[in-house]
Amino acid sequence: MRVFITGASGWIGSHTVDEFLAAGHEVLGLARSDASAATLEAKGAEVLRGDLDDLDSLREGAASTDGTVHLANKHDFANPAVSNAAERAAVQTIADTLEGSGRPFLVASGHAGIVEGRAVTEDDVNPHVGPDAMRGGSERLALDYADRGVRAIAARFAPTVHGAGDHGFVAALVAGARAAGQSGYVGDGSNEWSAVHVTDAARAVRLAVEGAPAGTRLHVVAEEGIATRDIATAIGEGLGLPVVPVDPAEATTRIGWIGFFFGMHLAATSDKTRALLGWHPNGPTLADDLPSYLSAPTA
Repeated sequence: MRVFITGASGWIGSHTVDEFLAAGHEVLGLARSDASAATLEAKGAEVLRGDLDDLDSLREGAASTDGTVHLANKHDFANPAVSNAAERAAVQTIADTLEGSGRPFLVASGHAGIVEGRAVTEDDVNPHVGPDAMRGGSERLALDYADRGVRAIAARFAPTVHGAGDHGFVAALVAGARAAGQSGYVGDGSNEWSAVHVTDAARAVRLAVEGAPAGTRLHVVAEEGIATRDIATAIGEGLGLPVVPVDPAEATTRIGWIGFFFGMHLAATSDKTRALLGWHPNGPTLADDLPSYLSAPTA
């Protein structure tokens, strides 16, 4: 199979490229910079130059391959409307290109705002619909094409896809703690985050593209829920900083932009995903990986 991957040089994307190549597939990776292109070529992947706003490149990549994995996102948390609009346009463009082809189209998604007060399951329908919704309503938009000849798959990733070298949410929590001189958790810290190691996540993506049915909602989750208080405590102890509760109204000022997400309950099950894909996460846990975040040099 020849697979088109957006976000191919990103954190999850780079490991996904490795996973597909190791399994004997060919990869066409979207690259917006010379450095990203060189990295992909060194791995043995083909390169398509472009970015998330280059809709012609997205059409070309989707049309010229046997399946598409959409992992790119602007992640502009200061301007979410910009990120949401770009995400929706990209998903719409790829889905329209694949309509009637029967080819797989996996779209990255998340668990935020789907349900309140409990772990999200694969049966829970994403309520975010329309261009003004979270992520531009891209999950629901993509799955709408399951009835239009696209093997559309929604992959909901844990909020922390962790591993050595990650610069995502956990790295932001560590940076925030260093800057504040304390490690904070929101409220009483009983809300939970799910987690998955990046190599397990990449394997789940490959298995999904190889065989998940149209309309499938998958949870790329290894650890269902870790109390955010426990995450903050591990960070504080590792950095030698006090661990303190933070009023939800002050989360972003006391913890940083990541405080908004750290106050969410983002637990999720993955029993159905494991059974469907034969996926058995076996990578390091978040607790195993935390020392690598704490020892990483500051920016």
